[in-house]
Amino acid sequence: MRLPTPRGPITALLFDHLTRLPHSLDPLPPYSGDPVLGDEDLQLALFACYELHYQGFDGVDDRWEWNPALLAAREILEGRLEHGLAQAVPRPPFTPPAQMRQVLADLVADDDGPSLARFLQKEADLGQFREFVMHRSIYHLKEADPHTWAIPRLRGSAKAALVEIQADEYGGGRVERMHSELFRATMRGLDLDDSYGAYLDRAPAITLAISNVMSLFGLHRRHRGALLGHLAAFEMTSSLPNRRYGQGLRRLGGDDTAARFYDEHVQADAVHEQIAANDMCGGLTDAQPSLAGDILYGAACSLALERLFAEYVLGCWRKETTSLRQVGVVTSP
Repeated sequence: MRLPTPRGPITALLFDHLTRLPHSLDPLPPYSGDPVLGDEDLQLALFACYELHYQGFDGVDDRWEWNPALLAAREILEGRLEHGLAQAVPRPPFTPPAQMRQVLADLVADDDGPSLARFLQKEADLGQFREFVMHRSIYHLKEADPHTWAIPRLRGSAKAALVEIQADEYGGGRVERMHSELFRATMRGLDLDDSYGAYLDRAPAITLAISNVMSLFGLHRRHRGALLGHLAAFEMTSSLPNRRYGQGLRRLGGDDTAARFYDEHVQADAVHEQIAANDMCGGLTDAQPSLAGDILYGAACSLALERLFAEYVLGCWRKETTSLRQVGVVTSP
């Protein structure tokens, strides 16, 4: 994957630096004040900073990953993201640790966002389904990696539960069963480019924000509770939507190979949701009761971002416009 097209002054500055050997950075441009979760420039800049911890970019020196000047710039961007996230997602009220499991289940059950899955199941045309898959490729081609950062930060039952979930995500040691590889088969079945990051330039800010929040939680030990809550909400809201995605894809002519990614999640996540809520989050709360609130906040962030994503995509489709970006559009300062 090569560096994407800049979307504003922050990414223009950042990408110019990243094409050279590691060095000190110029100060970041002042923040525009736009809503953070929809800020194309900021979200792409953070995504690029985080990607250096994953697969990196062709033509970017790997030493940028831990360059102190870049980390200092990233810290500023992360502060803006955390502030914007706190404004968009109210922190759930204090919950006694013993009640965390029930409150987590209630939080997920009470989520009433628009059903993108139902639309894809029954109404979407092939072009819209392909758009959806292009959005999801930003995360699904690295599926499980952001949450794996938590493994060395846990111990006991919470760690064992997370490893059990992640082992399934990585195909139990079989490459062809890795969920990222199953998603590649879905992309190929829809005549899409299945190479890593192929649609990064097309992904809007809200799509990038979903991945960025996972990376934010994953790369900071202080957010380990939020990361586990995020994963729990992800697993607890997965089975039914994936059943609908699979049905929608087959309605549009997709075969079993293309739909296998969704079929796999219907089965696996029905088990994972119990492990995630009870053994993983429950185990962490039993060991560290002070993290109960962080777990619930991470879950609330996951649900809120998915709701915003669904509202954005469905809003575009109702206006009969694409939900993807035009390549090369730069946000004004």
